[in-house]
Amino acid sequence: MLGMLGHTFVSFIDNVMVGQLGSAELAAVSLGNSFVFIAMSLGIGFSTAITPLVAEADSEQNFPQGKSVFKHGFFLCSVWGILLFLITLLAKPLMYVMDQPEEVVVLAVPYLDLVAFSLVPLIMFQAFKQFSDGLSLTKYPMFATIVANILNVAINYVLIFGKFGFPQMGIVGAAVGTLVSRFVMLFFLWWLLAQRNKSKAYVTNIKFFELSKKPLKRITNLGLPSAMQMFFEIAVFTAAVWLSGLLGKNVQAANQIALNLSSMTFMVAMGLSVAAMVRVGNQKGLKDYINLKRIAESIFLIGFMFAVLFALLFVVFHKALPDLYVDLDNPANVMDTAEVVKIAATLLLAAAVFQISDSFQVIALGALRGLQDVRIPTLITFISYWVVGFPISYFLGKEAAYGSLGIWFGLIAGLTTAASLLYVRFNYLTKKLIAK
Repeated sequence: MLGMLGHTFVSFIDNVMVGQLGSAELAAVSLGNSFVFIAMSLGIGFSTAITPLVAEADSEQNFPQGKSVFKHGFFLCSVWGILLFLITLLAKPLMYVMDQPEEVVVLAVPYLDLVAFSLVPLIMFQAFKQFSDGLSLTKYPMFATIVANILNVAINYVLIFGKFGFPQMGIVGAAVGTLVSRFVMLFFLWWLLAQRNKSKAYVTNIKFFELSKKPLKRITNLGLPSAMQMFFEIAVFTAAVWLSGLLGKNVQAANQIALNLSSMTFMVAMGLSVAAMVRVGNQKGLKDYINLKRIAESIFLIGFMFAVLFALLFVVFHKALPDLYVDLDNPANVMDTAEVVKIAATLLLAAAVFQISDSFQVIALGALRGLQDVRIPTLITFISYWVVGFPISYFLGKEAAYGSLGIWFGLIAGLTTAASLLYVRFNYLTKKLIAK
């Protein structure tokens, strides 16, 4: 959980620090990150193919198979990271035709350039992380993300606000912090794994370009559908950012606050999803399907308990949490700030509603990936978010309808549909395996 939270906490720090500059700057970070999050979802989703394959090889004590999965997965993630960086840069001109506030676009463009490049070390890091998780060595990615976040805070402080003689770079300073911290995170995790007896032989003496077609195909066949599953979900949340931009910069800034807070609770569920992937993958390797189902259902229960806790926190503190992201003492932005906080507080109540369905759907996806079942879940996620969720967000999110809250009604509908269908799919497959 802490390892997954590390990715989102980088954005949390950027948002909190940039929010002190004004609503336009916060909206610009929101717009820039909306492009990056789409690319990041494809990269992280693809990398998840590594975990169940490594977990299965580990339970079978098949070292050559495990090393082959890591080497080929690392190669594919490296290529994938470079491609996503280039695609994000090519997509940048879309900002000018999306009917977003002009002052927001001007600020977002230089921010996006640097944060897009940080996708390269981030997706390479994901290959190491997913491999490490597959070996049940989950604390090392956590250590790497903690170090990265401490470094990100320090760089943000001196570059955003121009401290200790450094130039005041505003939101570009936040982008520099993200870029540097992600490179450090990558190399630090490699160093940690190279020191550990269980993982050293996997991550050293890698013949990077001696590749075989079969493992490349196997990882790609698992990775691409997994990437599309995450893409369909993240893209609908990104569409929520763009739809909110049509309502004005204050609505977009408020939407970013609510999304950033709910994305952190999502990463806790994502951590449990990885646990489900690893443990289901282990039991699949052992062909112990009764315990496979029991373990997965135990993780569903843990996820439900966390979701209820987060929902209660959002309800109780829905008025206080948005204050973390804005400068309440800045008289120049007092009207904008008050509007941003008011809208964000309402959206957090909507976020509280979908905590349980969000947790169930992502844990179910992890369990299904552990079973190496990816094609039908990909179709389910597409239907849930783009056939059910997005049309509701689009029609109810208009100013004449429910505005920003209507956008989130669509998110609730999409997540609830996905949770229901994915759980039914997992229940069907496990009962079938046990019966056989």
